[in-house]
Amino acid sequence: MDDIEEILRTTIAEQLGIGEDEIAPSSTFGGDLGADSLDILELILAMEEHLEIDLPDEDMKKLKTVQEWIDYLNHRLSS
Repeated sequence: MDDIEEILRTTIAEQLGIGEDEIAPSSTFGGDLGADSLDILELILAMEEHLEIDLPDEDMKKLKTVQEWIDYLNHRLSS
């Protein structure tokens, strides 16, 4: 597991109060993980803090699955 995935899974689990074993790459935030728009905003802020980068809300809100977030974050950090 790469660092971004590990950080994201840990952050999701903490923010949503669920076990990391409940989080799969294909999990959707609204459906599978039960996150609402406030949860998503809090996840964005937490990831910005952990990774020390700015994440545009409009970009992040378009991403529906954990894997989409991982791919996006890896891209942002590599550019």
